[in-house]
Amino acid sequence: MMHVIEVEKGREATDGRPSVGPTYRSAFAKDGSPPPVPGVDSCWDVFRLSVERCPNNRMLGRREIVDGKPGKYVWMTYKEVYDIVMKIGASIRSLGVEQGGRCGIYGSNCPEWVISLEACNAHGIYCVPLYDTLGAGAVEFILCHSDVQIAFAEEKKIGEVLKTLPSSSKFLKTIVSFGMVTSEQRDEVEKSGLAIYSWDEFLLLGSNQQYDLPMKKKTDTCTIMYTSGTTGDPKGVMISNDSIVTLVAGVDRLLYCVNEQLHEGDVYLSYLPLAHIFDRVIEELFIFHGASIGFWRGDVKLLVEDIGELKPTIFCAVPRVLDRIYTGLQAKISSGGLLKSTLFNIAYKYKFRNMSKGSKHEDAASIFDKVVFNKVKGGLGGRVRIILSGAAPLSTHVEEFLRVVTCSHVLQGYGLTETCAGTFVTLPNNLSMLGTVGPPVPNVDVHLESVPEMNYDALAEVPRGEICVRGNTLFSGYYKREDLTKEVMIDGWFHTGDIGEWQPDGSMKIIDRKKNIFKLSQGEYVAVENLENVYGLVPDIDSIWIYGNSFESFLVAIVNPNKQALEHWAEEKGVRGDFAAICENPKAKEYILGELTKAAKEKKLKGFEFVKAIHLDPEPFDMERDLLTPTYKKKRPQMLKYYQSIIDNLYKSSK
Repeated sequence: MMHVIEVEKGREATDGRPSVGPTYRSAFAKDGSPPPVPGVDSCWDVFRLSVERCPNNRMLGRREIVDGKPGKYVWMTYKEVYDIVMKIGASIRSLGVEQGGRCGIYGSNCPEWVISLEACNAHGIYCVPLYDTLGAGAVEFILCHSDVQIAFAEEKKIGEVLKTLPSSSKFLKTIVSFGMVTSEQRDEVEKSGLAIYSWDEFLLLGSNQQYDLPMKKKTDTCTIMYTSGTTGDPKGVMISNDSIVTLVAGVDRLLYCVNEQLHEGDVYLSYLPLAHIFDRVIEELFIFHGASIGFWRGDVKLLVEDIGELKPTIFCAVPRVLDRIYTGLQAKISSGGLLKSTLFNIAYKYKFRNMSKGSKHEDAASIFDKVVFNKVKGGLGGRVRIILSGAAPLSTHVEEFLRVVTCSHVLQGYGLTETCAGTFVTLPNNLSMLGTVGPPVPNVDVHLESVPEMNYDALAEVPRGEICVRGNTLFSGYYKREDLTKEVMIDGWFHTGDIGEWQPDGSMKIIDRKKNIFKLSQGEYVAVENLENVYGLVPDIDSIWIYGNSFESFLVAIVNPNKQALEHWAEEKGVRGDFAAICENPKAKEYILGELTKAAKEKKLKGFEFVKAIHLDPEPFDMERDLLTPTYKKKRPQMLKYYQSIIDNLYKSSK
């Protein structure tokens, strides 16, 4: 395992505890984890030191709107941002919110979001982000559960905050808009005994007062980040300063070791939710280097246009975004005519073959890069050198395709809010890591724990088991839920609930989920996430949810077919109608079920693991129907509730 080193031996099962595999660490940390950066004890230090080192660097940018049309990015320097942060911090303190207080932030990414965050960091106030995609019920729960005293909100989200009154007003006393406040909103808030300010009003609130910045320790909590979870109420993950500054040091070491260091000239597009740990730590890393962060306009339809104007050098994405890019590129290739598509296919095969033999992506087909693939790179602004995918698994065929055609490193990472995001990441120019999440980052230890009831053995020749993580990046616990903390933190190890398989090179492959297991009526255990990964490789589908229970002997599934693929099939077969009508057509269901069965046979699945009946839903699983979490994980109980009548009919009609 060339990319990891063993630091502890494994152990056999004892006293009712399952066996544990050896503990591994990144080969980049063979002499120990990266040391903390001198003088950086908190997230505030990350920002403060960059202000001192490069005050005139561009920090935060947004597109200027001229006559209703978007123009160029307009930037605030690190010093300009610092000055506003100090004013916002003084205004917060003037309201009596002290170190250890709670401040909520709600809305799409924008400069005011980061400024509010840094004001919290300056005064040791816990930042409590709210997902932009969370409904009022969850917003109310989080405001009340975390005792938020002051809430900053995007102008169009003020109404959602007002819906939480009067429940949230036990602690919540002040609302601050990132923009304006209407007279109606002001009246409603004042009736509840709260105060509300526009951004400009709040800037002036503490202007005549001076507040000393409190001492901040590494162990202090800097944020309580609520994970939406697939069941139950959101959990408040307490993340310390130490977790974030340790991660920043570790990722910095990793980038240095693979010769892809960040520098002041790097540019990042901020569009993934800042309320999610993935984007939060990336932005901390950019701030640490004095680099630039440009914000999108909050509309996914305008994302490509924003990318073209900003020209980022690092692009982070969740798989759903990369799937859209892949589908869009495939459509362009197929509609480009025979000559263009033939040239593209020749270029693709040539470059992929050379990359498979070990060539770096920039050396694998330099002429084809200029003639064919440069247009793809141009679509991402022309300067992207790293594309990082996280939050959910990226399909192998999409990852392979993008590695070849984007002229940049396409890396896949893995981590949870509880591990401060970064735990594993693939390495540049290692095509063998396709389909894996790479080796551990240099600041964590990892081992696998056997899961006997699922036949996963961490001491087997091919080690498989629950991924467990140890290190300073780990969370401090779930806020007000010590019971849940004890369930997942055992002897200093965080149990992720994900099942992994070590690869021969030290990469990790996520193969299953510990809790997503159920029993069929004849006693067979089904690891449903593993099956969804297998069936998810079928190119004709975008997503699949598989269902079974102990009263039934076989599996059924709800499938989101790939629109382009199914419409192409319909055209060939003479099946008429729009996409929704095609999905209802029995022949279409028969075709997709046949493709799933073919995949099951190829992967040598057991008979009971074959899906026997399907429903085609033309509407992709989404958050609007409460079927997905904000990180695009399936909410299985909610899916069952939503599709219950369809599931019942599938079982009835298949018997």
